[in-house]
Amino acid sequence: MKFSIDKHDKYVTLKLEEPKFTNDNAPGVKSELYLLNAEGFKNIIVDLSDVKECHDAQDLSCLLVGDRLCKSAGGLFIVTGINDQLEPIIELSNIFQSVTFVNTIEEATDFIFMDELEKEFRGDK
Repeated sequence: MKFSIDKHDKYVTLKLEEPKFTNDNAPGVKSELYLLNAEGFKNIIVDLSDVKECHDAQDLSCLLVGDRLCKSAGGLFIVTGINDQLEPIIELSNIFQSVTFVNTIEEATDFIFMDELEKEFRGDK
């Protein structure tokens, strides 16, 4: 499985660098999400902009794991880079009801920074 990780102070980005999201690479994504969470990252962005195919909604279930881990840590899990080929399978899976999807990494980072600011103002930190 090819992927890249870009770590920042407030968040980490995991970019899947594969043309297909399959049951071959979904367990690797899931494992990486566990590792990043164990390292203390509570805000995780998954970039699927290189992924052009996913034929089984079950493969997307690893994203629910990331969402659960981040929510448990008081953070955000955001998926970005969804193209027209992936959109129907995401809608079919109903994963969008739990996971936050945005169009770009910039939108995802803005979302995280706004959430962090809001927590600071509320005194949640």
